[in-house]
Amino acid sequence: MSVSIKTVKTDGYSMDYFTFGNGVKTFVILPGLSVQSVMGSADLIAQAYDVIASEFTVYVFDRRNELPDCYSVSDMARDTAKAFEALGLEDVYLFGASQGGMIGLTMALEYPSLVAKLMLGSSCAHVTPGQAETIEKWITFAEQKDGVKLNLESSKDIYPAEIFEQYKNALEELGKGITDNDMERFVILAKCIKDFDVTHRLGEIRCPVFAIGSSDDRVLSGATEELIRLFLDKPDFRYHLYSSYGHAAYDTAPDYKQRLLAFCNE
Repeated sequence: MSVSIKTVKTDGYSMDYFTFGNGVKTFVILPGLSVQSVMGSADLIAQAYDVIASEFTVYVFDRRNELPDCYSVSDMARDTAKAFEALGLEDVYLFGASQGGMIGLTMALEYPSLVAKLMLGSSCAHVTPGQAETIEKWITFAEQKDGVKLNLESSKDIYPAEIFEQYKNALEELGKGITDNDMERFVILAKCIKDFDVTHRLGEIRCPVFAIGSSDDRVLSGATEELIRLFLDKPDFRYHLYSSYGHAAYDTAPDYKQRLLAFCNE
């Protein structure tokens, strides 16, 4: 499989995306904060989500290309919503991982007609000071233009220890290819996270919600557990909490995509 990267243009900016599958319904993936764009991993993502692509047309969106100096999660949600509208997408089954889940929550609040069901992977409704410390550490490495350190330290936080050790050498090599532009973009996208908070508005969300994460998440520690507590009284809320797959459970848990598909098909 070879997936082509496309670009949607709206007033004032453009946004890269790719698509695969040919189902009648639409499944959208909003990736988390990453050191380099996930557009370079399009083929791998398509393979990982093949079980969903068998029933859905899947779209994966990047953040906008032309970043302002200050770019909030609310801004990201607005720009992603404009991209949806430009492509004629509505009533989508929306999966957001980490920061992508924050964007998804905001879209479900501000643009409810675009979201039929919302899936939150290792995400949160607000970022605590303790969680922000991890992000600040990454920002420091990026501001120092130390791509190797940034890639290694963020991967160590994101993945379980055994996976990190297995791929440590490869991650170090990948870090050498991170450009100054990548790191400048990363800093802009990372800085907005610490101010994110929609806790007081969660009762406004009308679509079904599924929170899925792992109790050993070292990036957003306790975040999935808090989402479960906050949404527990919502009748169409579902959740699953792993115990040993880390923040990147969306990559590491073997049955993760099947759980997403099961929720979509309820």
